[in-house]
Amino acid sequence: MARLKTLYTEQVAPALMKKFNYKSVMQIPKLDKIVVNVGAGEAKDNAKALDAIIHDISVITGQKPIVCNAKKSVANFKLRAGMPNGVKVTLRGDRMYEFLDRFFNLALPRVRDFRGINPDAFDGRGNYAVGVKEQLIFPEIDFDKIDKVRGMDICIVTTAKTDEEARELLALMGAPFAK
Repeated sequence: MARLKTLYTEQVAPALMKKFNYKSVMQIPKLDKIVVNVGAGEAKDNAKALDAIIHDISVITGQKPIVCNAKKSVANFKLRAGMPNGVKVTLRGDRMYEFLDRFFNLALPRVRDFRGINPDAFDGRGNYAVGVKEQLIFPEIDFDKIDKVRGMDICIVTTAKTDEEARELLALMGAPFAK
């Protein structure tokens, strides 16, 4: 079982219950899902680029991503509706907790000049989004086998009603917020 899942049930949930004076345990915010998204603009010209992105994301998350296609045609980008332009993975359950643990404790400290993640990147409804500039920060990625450095968006969706509740939840779970 994931380390963060036991941490949540033993320490985080009781601390949140006490701090926000919840009447029921069902009011305590928890993680709902994590969405990892990689935009692949070069996939319209190079079909192999999409295969490389799919391989990298499946190694990082432990789950096969789905290919996202363009909904509309954009002439300036030479993009037609239905062309692949990215991949995404939705993580839930034990894979979500395991990924978050590796992200906070292994990947983020490997970022060059890392001083913490932005504590203000919440959306107003308790969800947190962070962008990563290169996939090399994950220890599963072999530097010699990548064809190009790509970034990704990681969106952490919680059941919290406010940003303050979500910030406290992620901080108690080990999120390295900048001071």
